[in-house]
Amino acid sequence: MFDKLKNEDLNRKNIDDFKKSKKNPLIFILDNIRSLHNVGSVFRNSDAFLVEKIYLCGITGVPPHKSINKAALGSTDSVDWEYFNSSYELILKLRENGFKIFAVEQTLNSTNLIDFSVEKGFKYVFVFGNEIKGISQEILNIVDGVIEIPQFGTKHSLNISICSGIISWDFYTKYKGK
Repeated sequence: MFDKLKNEDLNRKNIDDFKKSKKNPLIFILDNIRSLHNVGSVFRNSDAFLVEKIYLCGITGVPPHKSINKAALGSTDSVDWEYFNSSYELILKLRENGFKIFAVEQTLNSTNLIDFSVEKGFKYVFVFGNEIKGISQEILNIVDGVIEIPQFGTKHSLNISICSGIISWDFYTKYKGK
């Protein structure tokens, strides 16, 4: 038999402790995300994996918003975020500061997530694109690489909230060691 833990048994951080915690060197850019529920879910995933920051760009909604809050469950208060009008300009700025920038997209020469390796000493940025159009070619032209999450069914895309969770867990296991 397995007894379910109560919330007080989970040793969760409060917001102040979370803010003071050492974050994983991982940043997300949400580029023109339509769904506010997706935005909220990415916040929640980012809280779970100590993501350093989320940039909300273009048409992506920003907190506070009822639909974001519904999925985020308070993580908009714990995870650092900033709105930036242009993903393109943001990526150029982050590159100047030494970040490694990867798009999560399907391209002819993308790297399978299984084959993606993480080097210590660098900060990583993952760009997630619009639910319908994906990441623009303009953005793909300036990133350091493209990561593809392998899929084997009839659909050729995953929800951005699922992608952010998969990328977060994969990064965490590779960065911290299995």
